[in-house]
Amino acid sequence: MSENCNQSYSSCSEDCAERKEQRNDFSEKPHEMSSIKKVIGVVSGKGGVGKSLVTSMLAVTMNRMGFHTAILDADVTGPSIPKAFGVKEKATGNEFGLFPVKTKTGIDIMSVNLLLENDTDPVVWRGPIIAGTVKQFWTDVIWSDVDFMFIDMPPGTGDVPLTVFQSIAVDGILVVTSPQELVSMIVLKAVKMAEMMNIPIVGLVENMSYFKCPDNDKDYQIFGDSHIEEIANKHNLSVLAKLPIDPKISVACDKGMIERFDGNWLDPVAKILEKMEEK
Repeated sequence: MSENCNQSYSSCSEDCAERKEQRNDFSEKPHEMSSIKKVIGVVSGKGGVGKSLVTSMLAVTMNRMGFHTAILDADVTGPSIPKAFGVKEKATGNEFGLFPVKTKTGIDIMSVNLLLENDTDPVVWRGPIIAGTVKQFWTDVIWSDVDFMFIDMPPGTGDVPLTVFQSIAVDGILVVTSPQELVSMIVLKAVKMAEMMNIPIVGLVENMSYFKCPDNDKDYQIFGDSHIEEIANKHNLSVLAKLPIDPKISVACDKGMIERFDGNWLDPVAKILEKMEEK
């Protein structure tokens, strides 16, 4: 029967509209043994802007504030979260489900690299399989007493972001961008997708916003003038943080020591999330 059909028939137990609504409900419940209070997605319109970095630093920031945080690494083909935290052990499970791996400071992580035999093994899967894997990270993994779960999304507006938005009860998203006008234009796609899916946007975070010269303590905009304020004003959003280009952050990620980063750039984001947790 056509999806545009508005007729009802005596042989149907429900009319077309009701069947269509039921058919389009893709929501999934987390594992019955999981306890997750708030879920925040970290997205962007393109790759290379630092979503995984922001996700990691935000999980660390909230963890330092006394919240139990977790990261669901939805970037299946480019998982970098375990590397940033120096996690090398593999995820385990039993007859009830899978268990995330804990970092040095107690942050729970689930990533496809924690299931592969070798970290460098490529994930050569088609979109639906990748999206299904992300869904299983939600339904089959036992997340215990999580205050904030952060989902590190792959770039763009394809299968995985759509699956996450439709299947997982996301409380809000953070949109990560960088100063280039081209990137800002593409990030608008992520903002508009969230609006279409009725997902609240917590705010914007600009990465690689500036470089503070150690010789004269001046800030330099390596990638030119920022355009993030234009996006924020157009969509009535807030610019919550601007992260600098800092070699120390890169070194911390490369050495798996992101939990030891020194900086308060994401404190404004953490305060907003803290208020969300109180509601």
